[in-house]
Amino acid sequence: MTTGEVLWTLRAECPIPARLSPYADRVQAWLLGLLPELGLPLDDAALQRLARAGFARYAGRLYPGADEADLRVLTALFTWFFLVDDACDGPDRLAPDQIRALRNGTLALLHDGPRARHTGLTGPLRRLLVLAWREPRRRMPVRWRMRFAEAVARHLDGTWREAVNKEAGHRPGVTEYIELRRATSAADVSYPLVEFVSGRPLPDPVYHHPLLREVASTGNDLLSWYNDLASLDRDRATAGGHNVVLAVQDEWGLSPATAVDRVAERWRESMGHFVEARAAVPSFGPTLDAAVTEHLDGVANAVRGTIEWTLESGRYPTGRPEPAGTSRP
Repeated sequence: MTTGEVLWTLRAECPIPARLSPYADRVQAWLLGLLPELGLPLDDAALQRLARAGFARYAGRLYPGADEADLRVLTALFTWFFLVDDACDGPDRLAPDQIRALRNGTLALLHDGPRARHTGLTGPLRRLLVLAWREPRRRMPVRWRMRFAEAVARHLDGTWREAVNKEAGHRPGVTEYIELRRATSAADVSYPLVEFVSGRPLPDPVYHHPLLREVASTGNDLLSWYNDLASLDRDRATAGGHNVVLAVQDEWGLSPATAVDRVAERWRESMGHFVEARAAVPSFGPTLDAAVTEHLDGVANAVRGTIEWTLESGRYPTGRPEPAGTSRP
């Protein structure tokens, strides 16, 4: 099977139902009108690329129950992270010291609010984050804001470590790469946003319960490895070994096709573990169980939403068109 066929096969085997916000396409149109107002240097071709990427549909798949106003907030946050990803991983990517400065500037804004100024975060990226962070900062308690900022710090630290690896020519092994990928994926950033949508943040002891963390970590692997399969052709040329297929291929001395098959099989095993771990989460009592269920559903939506968005977004080639008669909301 080609990599594209593997992607569609794994999608067919995913037991998590696909969901999509009814506001996604309207919010996508809002986003395309917003970004030029923030001063981003976007010509018609760049706007078309953003339209094909469909960041609002990605947010709408992860948070299908969000109202339209909140989906705008989430879409702005998602867009900020993708723009940062492009800046850190594109052909003219930021140097490690610039990524570190961006991290510090971002955390200053998240902790101290829009009055915080830092040379690492300026211009349109700063304006977009100020806009996106306004409502979570206003509505959510300090402990939630700290948790979200810690997740952003881990993500940007991972992005910095990957940049250092590339600069040094270091190709990570499988174990090292999987741990690093859990940071660079930004999945841990997306999970607390479930609580922003619901308005019911979990207490820290519940959020950090070992079984909830196991579900979250396994979900992170599932969406990250699926994304790596989708970006494999590009990553062969640009990622310096930072792709789970490339790490498996290098460490185990496999052919490219066999490495893809091994990753797909490991994905299937992890999906089975994800289903079992999710079912094993205990009750935390009547006042918390609904919020815990929303959190677990949010992690599941992140997995299935990434699959659906990867196959529909212009950021990734899917290898073949969607099979006739296949329904995708």
